[in-house]
Amino acid sequence: MEAAAEPGNLAGVRHIILVLSGKGGVGKSTISTELALALRHAGKKVGILDVDLCGPSIPRMLRVQGKAVHQCDSGWVPVFVDQEQSISLMSVGFLLEKPDEAVVWRGPKKNALIKQFVSDVAWGQLDYLVVDTPPGTSDEHMAVVDTLRPYSPLGALVVTTPQAVSVGDVRRELTFCKKVGLRVIGVVENMSGFVCPHCAECTNVFSRGGGEELARHAGVPFLGSVPLDPELTRSLEEGRDFIRGFPGSPAFPALSCIAQKILNEAPVGLS
Repeated sequence: MEAAAEPGNLAGVRHIILVLSGKGGVGKSTISTELALALRHAGKKVGILDVDLCGPSIPRMLRVQGKAVHQCDSGWVPVFVDQEQSISLMSVGFLLEKPDEAVVWRGPKKNALIKQFVSDVAWGQLDYLVVDTPPGTSDEHMAVVDTLRPYSPLGALVVTTPQAVSVGDVRRELTFCKKVGLRVIGVVENMSGFVCPHCAECTNVFSRGGGEELARHAGVPFLGSVPLDPELTRSLEEGRDFIRGFPGSPAFPALSCIAQKILNEAPVGLS
């Protein structure tokens, strides 16, 4: 009732995508960042909402750490990543006085900030809002889903790595989506093999195929496998646009294919 009463700041957002995983360290922020960049290069206007409160890494990945968040009449103005203002970002990282400061908050305070991020950020007109969520199926995880539910998200992108331990945790995430009525757009297998920078051979460091098998078992689409790629890692460390700078990288076609499948989903979300 409360969220439905104040749609203002999300009224101009056409599609909301949540990036989820039942496990930390699988690369949700990497997938969120590269998906946003790929959608931008497809001509879309994109926002990123970084609600991973204890690990807000996206400002660094997009080289906007230390930027100030300003207020306007309708709330916080997100930080624009590029001069064309085609990607905007809101993150708890912008609200910390020092970059090394830890967010030592109890659940109610975290949940209140998540609700404030949804209601009080002036996104303007966006084609896509990509929401990078905390790991797991905890209280703040529920707060994200519950707060966004009235705005009819397009669905969830669920990220796993290939090994059985990760797949088991992410299987619980798919159960969570089913229980809360959140549609799963598909599963992405990240860190799917290591691409040698010298010979381009792909070695399956963490095994392979767990994400595809998980998607098949759960009856949801498998969107693709993204290999461990030194060029992708370097671009994230340096805050560079991987999609623009490394079109010859083995990870590029995988990320582009995932973005295209997301673009193909949009009419389904409107029907």
